[in-house]
Amino acid sequence: MVHQTGKKVVADLQKRSKKGLRFAKNIMKKEKMEHPKLRHALNHYLYYWNDFTHAGLFSAACEVVGGKYEKIIPAQASIAMMAAAFDIHDDIIDQSNIKQKIPTVFGKFGLEMALLLGNAFLIEGYKLFVDSTKNLSEKKRDVALDKIKELLFQVGNAHALEVGMKESKKFTPKNYLKITELKAASVEADMYLGALFGGGKSVEIEILAKIGRILGILATLRDDLIDVFDIEELNTRLSVNDLPLPLIFAMENREVQEMANKIISKPCLSDQDIAELVDATLEAKPVIELKEKMKKMINTGLNLSEKLPESINRDKIQLLLSFMLEDL
Repeated sequence: MVHQTGKKVVADLQKRSKKGLRFAKNIMKKEKMEHPKLRHALNHYLYYWNDFTHAGLFSAACEVVGGKYEKIIPAQASIAMMAAAFDIHDDIIDQSNIKQKIPTVFGKFGLEMALLLGNAFLIEGYKLFVDSTKNLSEKKRDVALDKIKELLFQVGNAHALEVGMKESKKFTPKNYLKITELKAASVEADMYLGALFGGGKSVEIEILAKIGRILGILATLRDDLIDVFDIEELNTRLSVNDLPLPLIFAMENREVQEMANKIISKPCLSDQDIAELVDATLEAKPVIELKEKMKKMINTGLNLSEKLPESINRDKIQLLLSFMLEDL
């Protein structure tokens, strides 16, 4: 039942994002790139690019307020392209050579090509976004441009704070939660702008923005909880001092901290090491409290969603919220 729910959520977001991603890929393919290596880097990224989250949520927010999906495809594509830019740049910051068993642009083509390709996605994405706002009223256009700047700056600040935290090695739950809340601005942007482009009322736009922020936080916390179980991902994160948030919470306990430090100081973790970390993490009081916090956030999101127009699209947003703690 749990896995079926997850499949439904993913399938819906993939379906919603398909046209926007295709639109974005076509724009990037047409762009002239003089250096063959940069063109190869682009082709590599486009081949594996299937980030349905941002484009899918943009579409969901648009349709839940009564908007027509077909009319917002260019704007949806622009959101996907700017998200891709941040994704490529994040791999540089995190020094991620491989993600989900696929070489990143940074890992395969190096820092310079990754930086330049990320810039290309950001430039193209922002230009397309600005062009898309011409279909809005002047007031809404100004709001859209101000909001995309405000929220993406929050995401940038989150990554800057994260870099500073790693440099200072001050890994605290408070710092991590602040960074997580700031990173969630990207999902708030998806849903705020989706509702705006969909012609939503002011109250609907604000509700969906709040739900977006909640979903963004929950998704990051969910991913971090899952990363504790994934031996490859955990090894990768530990190699760059990027501890999953639940492990940071668990290490507030001195005994857990001593045990965890012995394990994570090893050059490579075994299945037994992972099992010990998982057990210690999930049994730690701060992590149990974190999951309770997530439950409260889900309920807050569900209560907010009840104020939206009743429809199958509202039901899908509610299903997505409910799914955030499944299988954990």
